Amino acid sequence: MSLMNSQYLPHVKQTRERLETEPVVRTLLSPDIAPALMERFLIEWSARGAYMTEPVDGWIRGAGERCIALGKTKLGQALITHARHEAGHHLMTIEDARTLARRWNTRHAPALDADALVAQPPTEAMRQYRQVHDEAISSALPLGQAAIEYEVGELAVVVVPRILANVKQVLGPEVLERLTFLVEHAAVDVGHTALNERMLEEWLREQPEDGVRLAAFGARGLDCYLRFLADCLRAAQEGLDPLRAAA
Repeated sequence: MSLMNSQYLPHVKQTRERLETEPVVRTLLSPDIAPALMERFLIEWSARGAYMTEPVDGWIRGAGERCIALGKTKLGQALITHARHEAGHHLMTIEDARTLARRWNTRHAPALDADALVAQPPTEAMRQYRQVHDEAISSALPLGQAAIEYEVGELAVVVVPRILANVKQVLGPEVLERLTFLVEHAAVDVGHTALNERMLEEWLREQPEDGVRLAAFGARGLDCYLRFLADCLRAAQEGLDPLRAAA
């Protein structure tokens, strides 16, 4: 049995189960979701996603540099190489928000300003998402960063393709084609998840006692991201409320 199976996965099981039970996930996977709500949610997800995505390459690089400083040179170099593939991805989310908003504005009023949505203050879940990354990198367990990415990658690999399939059914391929960030990451995160799993397994071979703490970082990251999705859905629902919109 791998050390991931015995020392790590049991400690994220409860949080991972929320990928199927969380109300926001169930809403997004429902074939009965109102098309306007789905579309408005995707705009919020893309716009607010820039805040969640912009620091990623720096986080991964920082974790790699910290690993090297702790004598984990091979892991550190792997992380630094991986970081190069993540640079600038937040620009994709911003452009997706703009193209989605332009489509929305041809059908709905009042018009949406995508750049204003990108500039919204972060929610508490969004702030905590950044915080848990920073805590991991500055700790004696910098591979906690990979654990966070591993758990959020689980969402990208397991849930996002199902959400995208529902987007296609509810809104059609025209909207799906505008989700360049989500479509790309649903595909490439399969490889990223496998890489993170190998790095975590390598760490645990040397320090199996760290499994609980690594899992704690991963579970916190996934919890923050699920709450972030709920924030996006709540904002979408409020944006569709004519009284709130008028105010």
